[in-house]
Amino acid sequence: MNNTAESVWENCLSFIQDNIQPQAYRTWFEPVKAVKLVDNALSIQVPSKFFYEWLEEHYVKLLKVALRKELGENARLVYIIKMENTYGNRLPFTEKIPSAERSHVKPQEVDVPIKNKNPELRNPFVIPGIRNVKIESQLNPSYNFESFLEGDSNRLARSAGMAVANKPGGTSFNPLLVFGGVGLGKTHLAHAIGVEIKEKYPEKTVLYISAEKFTQQYIESVKKNTRNDFIHFYQLIDVLIIDDVQFFSGKTGTQDVFFHIFNHLHQNGKQVVLTSDKAPVDMQDIEQRLLSRFKWGLSAELQSPDFETRVSILNNKLYRDGVEMPEEIVEYVAKNIKSNVRELEGAIISLIAQSSFNKREITLELAAQVVDKFVKNTKREVSIDYIQKVVSDYFQMDVETLQSKTRKRHIVQARQLAMFFAKKFTKASLASIGSQIGSRDHATVLHACKTVDNLSSTDKQFRKYVEDLTKKLSL
Repeated sequence: MNNTAESVWENCLSFIQDNIQPQAYRTWFEPVKAVKLVDNALSIQVPSKFFYEWLEEHYVKLLKVALRKELGENARLVYIIKMENTYGNRLPFTEKIPSAERSHVKPQEVDVPIKNKNPELRNPFVIPGIRNVKIESQLNPSYNFESFLEGDSNRLARSAGMAVANKPGGTSFNPLLVFGGVGLGKTHLAHAIGVEIKEKYPEKTVLYISAEKFTQQYIESVKKNTRNDFIHFYQLIDVLIIDDVQFFSGKTGTQDVFFHIFNHLHQNGKQVVLTSDKAPVDMQDIEQRLLSRFKWGLSAELQSPDFETRVSILNNKLYRDGVEMPEEIVEYVAKNIKSNVRELEGAIISLIAQSSFNKREITLELAAQVVDKFVKNTKREVSIDYIQKVVSDYFQMDVETLQSKTRKRHIVQARQLAMFFAKKFTKASLASIGSQIGSRDHATVLHACKTVDNLSSTDKQFRKYVEDLTKKLSL
């Protein structure tokens, strides 16, 4: 890397750091790298088109001042966007010139409204036979951006959601895919985007729906021979929000119909927002052509909130509910419940309930009792990776050995037990379990589960393996 480019950018960053909030600096400027300096043009590499658009929209004046300070009035900034194609291979860097210098290449915004040519078009959200042209958004107004507190764990996803809400269908993050574990706020953020769009653009048709309900509606349309009506209905939507899209896994008919709906909406400048419990790269049994479309826009992860964010979430919850609680108790709950927002809010609700029902003052002792019970009663999500680790540790082998092709009896049995517990403790399909445990097929997993059942009833030692591992995985 050219030292001159690096030193110029370092000086720019020092100036920028003095003029914006530390959190904003960490999120939007730390990932940016200086690449080259040619004449008065500094090239910087940004991680995605999303970063480029965000910097241009929010920090272009600050960047201009910082750069002119270093390179004079004729200073220019060139963005190099790190891009990937849908097959995961790197594409050559694509250079982007700032808005002031790229008016001739500005993309044309096209918004073609879909005319309803079929007067008998059925809305899957109303009782058959009852006409209703108005499409209800199915949004929960209490799930808004105001109640979705920002922290390091969710800043990128929240910022992307706000950008989509400000300009639905008009940004490079279409679709926006928000992914993360249970209770981290995916559904809340999805609703917040919809609620904000409805406020800003009342004329737009916004629809929130779970992937499960979408699938049920599709199956119903096939039974009643109204598949075309189903597709046409969804093509009318301006902003389609689908929650838990991993539910499409293994459902080829639903995937096919969603593929066509997605293409139509995307081509007509409509916005698609998706949530999932895993990143596209980790989704099993989803067609490649659909996965490639999920990667067209931005995939933003929600992670477990840090301590400061957990405290803010609890204080916000108490404020909204009109409840006062000593700060030391709030901090105690935040310190001891770390996994997700849902559990955090559940614990504070339990604490308030215990206090009011038993007419007891909220003390640290009461908080300790409630948190202890809450943590014990909360069922931890068990992943296939975690199951493989527990089984491997139990049989004193590494995960690679467990997944290997070897036919040694004790390794085969360990592998079969891992498959058995993956089926028992997760919602993953047999094909998904097989592919994650040594690239086996669903028939191998089915055979493993039957073998474990048979050996448990006939072999005393094997039954002990099952009992011991059940305890370890249920802790």
